[in-house]
Order: sequence, then structure tokens, then C-alpha cells
Amino acid sequence: MSQFKLGFIINPIAGIGGSVALKGSDGMTMHALALGAKPKANERAHQALEILEPYKDKLTVYTVNDQMGQYCAKSLGFNTELVHEVKTKQTTANDTEHAVKALLDKKVDIILFAGGDGTARNIANIVSNNDKGLNQVPVLGIPAGCKIHSGVYAITPKAAGRVVEMMVNKELVSLAEGDVMDIDESLFRQGVVKAKRYGEMQIPSELRYVQAVKSGGKESDELVLQDISANIIEEMADEEETLFIIGSGSTTAFLMAELGLENTLLGVDLVYQHELKGSDVTEAQLWQTIEQHDGPCKLVITLIGGQGHIFGRGNQQLSPRVIKAVLAQRNGRDNIAIIATKAKLSALNNRALVSDTGDSELDQTLSGYMSIMTGYKDQVLYPVASPE
Repeated sequence: MSQFKLGFIINPIAGIGGSVALKGSDGMTMHALALGAKPKANERAHQALEILEPYKDKLTVYTVNDQMGQYCAKSLGFNTELVHEVKTKQTTANDTEHAVKALLDKKVDIILFAGGDGTARNIANIVSNNDKGLNQVPVLGIPAGCKIHSGVYAITPKAAGRVVEMMVNKELVSLAEGDVMDIDESLFRQGVVKAKRYGEMQIPSELRYVQAVKSGGKESDELVLQDISANIIEEMADEEETLFIIGSGSTTAFLMAELGLENTLLGVDLVYQHELKGSDVTEAQLWQTIEQHDGPCKLVITLIGGQGHIFGRGNQQLSPRVIKAVLAQRNGRDNIAIIATKAKLSALNNRALVSDTGDSELDQTLSGYMSIMTGYKDQVLYPVASPE
């Protein structure tokens, strides 16, 4: 029986700036590490490969040395073959591109990679300019970056593993073209989202497991957002001792504007007794604040339009320990207020919201139906799914 040939690449610094509020990792590695950030890409890739452990005898992992794939695959007992070697600890985009070229030479069955939109761009650079038929090789991303706008990623790391599992088992898997999107990180850090399409790659398009391209733009239904904001502001007045942790997004930005407070569109802010107590806080700052706050804490978050993620996309400051601390307080899951218009929910076409915190036990705790605030005193129940 012929071996399934799995091409496997990890960008080990992908997403490293998320927990320390840097809104990305491009050119920010040393700064992020100095702020105490911990690399998570290998951990995310490990979750994907774990799904494939029962098929070790059926596949060979073609990968890069050390933290770019070999370490992860070897730790799970997979047979590996190196296609590229990195000579230094500081990996670069060139390493990713050289690895893709080498995987093409090996005629792998799929290229599975862990990273963010920048990594997808690097891979697309080779996919779009090759003369060896790489467009016939499907590519699938394991979400590990701060920003995931592209439509070439699985919804969670485990979902990526499920798609490859289907291919290993020779199940029918549809193929489609997925857009590669990226944003200008320098503008992103200033609160401006400017996304651009950089090409497309062929992906296994199993809708249960592969995410949509992120919907851009701000909410247009201003009256509905005013109603939602009025509801939250009323809760703030009733809960004077509660620290409100305001997540990222245009919906929560509208709330902050209604409060008359400065807002970090793509970060996390803290509001206590209608005053701004913390702006664009890091995970460590948020954790310390929760530990020191005598009263209750409440998260106010929204979902990513078009994708439905509530955790794990662009809000890595809301780490598992932060979320657990909020859940551990009185009222449990009611301490998480999810706000969204019904139009935004309808655009998901009945797909569940996704919690992808990186902690499977926590994701299971958050799964099931949760209340979504869709107006003033208006709520709907909507399903939240834990990663597959």
C-alpha cells in the first residue's frame, strides 16, 4: 500500500504577538518575547497531528527540521523525512518558501501548515508562481496567527486534522479555491483594518471544517447597535462593582463610543464604573487586574463576521486562564456577554459559533447554547461548538 505523503510546515513565531497586544507577529518577534509572549504555533500544530496518530503506519510526514515541523511530528511518533533545514533559530519567510518548493518536488498529497495570514501569503507566493503543478496539490492551514482573514484555514487545529484524516482514509473530499487575504499590520495597530487579496490556493472545502473568508467592514445597522449598547450600559449601571472586559471588534467599538470612552478597535479595554481603567491591555496585565479586582468581572465580546469565532481569533489576550477566572465567578457562563446583530448571526447560515481557546476542556465547557444579545432586552439562543 502506498504511503500518504503529508507535507507539514510550522511557522514557529506565528501568533506570538497576540497575547501581548501587538496585533500581529510581522517584525515583532523580539519585542513580543521581551514582553513575555510564548510561542503557540507548535502547540496548535500538535493538536492537528494528534488526530492522525492512529494512521502512523499509513503516512510519512515531509517537513522541516526543529520547530518548523520535525519536532512536533517526532514527538507524536510519526515517520518523518526532512525536505529543508533551517540553520538558525530565527526562521524566516524564505525558509517557508524553500520548504514549499521542496514539498512540491516530493509530490506530497497535501501541504498542511500552521501559521497566520502572513504564512499563507508566503505559501501562495510559491503556489501561484510554480511550473510544477502545485495548484493540483491541496493546501490547508492550521490557524495559529493573530489574524486569520484568509479562506484557506480550518476552523480549528483539530478540524484541520479531521480533513487530512478523510484524505488518508480515501474519503471523497471536495476541492475549491480559497482566497489568501492579509492586512497591513502597521495600520492594524492603529485600529485600521485594510485587507487585500493576494491570490488563491486549492483547498479541501469540507464546510464543517474549513472557515470562510472574514467579513470586513463595520456594522451598518446603527439603530440595532444603539439598542445593544443601551442594554450593556444599563447593566453597567446596575452592576457598579463589576469590571467589564471589552473585547475587540467594531460592534464592541460602537459600545465604547456610546460610553464616550476611547476604544482599542483591535484590542482589549477595561471599563469600571463607566470609566476607562485599562486600554489595549496584554494578557498578563488583564490577568493581574482580575486577580487584584475585589468584585466580579464580565466579558463583553462579539463574533468575527463570516466566521463565527468568539475566542481564538484576534483576541488572544482572552487566554484560557482569563476565561476560566471569569467563568469561576458567580453566574458562570452568564459572565460572558456576546453581542451581535441578528443580521450578523444570519450571515453564518446556521453554522455554530466557535470557541477555539486552545484548551479543549474549556472549549467543551463553553459549547452548547449561549445567549446572544441582539438588541435592547432582546436575546436569542445560539449554539457554540467546541473544536472538532
